[in-house]
Amino acid sequence: MRNSSIRFNDPNKDKTLFFTTLRKAVDDYFKEQKLSKHYDGYMILKTVVLFAAYFLPFLTILIFNPPLWLNLVLWMVMGFAMSGIGMSVMHDANHGAYSNNPKVNQWLGYSINLLGGSVANWKMQHNLLHHTFTNITYVDDDIADKLIIKLSPHTEVKWYHKFQFIYAFGFYAIVTLYWATLKDFFQFRRYIKDGVNKNSKSENTKIMLSIVFGKILYFAIFIFVPIFVFSIPVMHVLLGFLLMHFLAGVILTVIFQLAHTVEGTSHPMPNDNNEIETNWAIHQLNTTVNFATSNKFLTWYLGGLNFQVEHHLFPNVCHIHYPAISKIVKPICQQFDVPYLENQGFFEAIGSHIRTLNRFSQVRVPDLNEAIN
Repeated sequence: MRNSSIRFNDPNKDKTLFFTTLRKAVDDYFKEQKLSKHYDGYMILKTVVLFAAYFLPFLTILIFNPPLWLNLVLWMVMGFAMSGIGMSVMHDANHGAYSNNPKVNQWLGYSINLLGGSVANWKMQHNLLHHTFTNITYVDDDIADKLIIKLSPHTEVKWYHKFQFIYAFGFYAIVTLYWATLKDFFQFRRYIKDGVNKNSKSENTKIMLSIVFGKILYFAIFIFVPIFVFSIPVMHVLLGFLLMHFLAGVILTVIFQLAHTVEGTSHPMPNDNNEIETNWAIHQLNTTVNFATSNKFLTWYLGGLNFQVEHHLFPNVCHIHYPAISKIVKPICQQFDVPYLENQGFFEAIGSHIRTLNRFSQVRVPDLNEAIN
């Protein structure tokens, strides 16, 4: 895996003022409107609603032991809420965007444990690799080949990839379950080996212990306690737990794929000098797509992740501000003649993702070893 040795070097000096101009315009907007770049009362209410939608169904299951059909409905509600917390609360907090208070971000960032995940690994994968090296094969972990899924035009095609546009969504359903069980352990070891994890040995020991403890606690609360403390039938718990994760897996994976693995995005490879021949901001615009930005419900539920362009340019700004700053970003992109990619509708974006999966399954790499080295 390449890492921070990759540099961004834009030969087009006319574009160097783009992000400086854009950042000043966005900063001026917050000053003129006398707004914080972080949470407000609306965001607090949203956070309460999402956490309530996650915990109240679980308490209902424990206290009332409902029949199977209602049990499954409640676990489904938890699946929707789990995804909402991940996209709207955890995501902002771990970017430092929820609050200007680091402690608030830290504690809300731990809501990743409700998905069975690890904060330390997530920040390395998402904040460091994905947000810096978006869509760069062998560096951006979000587009790494995943067992039977090929998410880059630069990796080797297997015979089964030609069917991935059909089976991909079934695979997406197990993503959070894999995350809650095995992913963090494999990823932790790989990031140390690849040099992404630069923590000391003692720091990594603490991180590993927190991962192990977090997963034991997670499965104890959601599997052991309902079965052995509240005497909920085993199949009710297992079916519900799996349903919650299948639903959350599909939602979370699809939403993040619609921003980068769709038509129009680029997947640049470094040149012989290990450089991407553009600046970082324009690279984000070349590799990131908005979708369904006029859909207010999706904007609320997805934590503004349908405004991925704004998020990638300003990851430290709370998502409640993305619709407003998009009105600043788009015209400045036009002014500097840089792309502003978007799909108008949700299903338009889904179709684009399916076609892209199909296209990647037909892209042959002439010299894979050369592409890697």
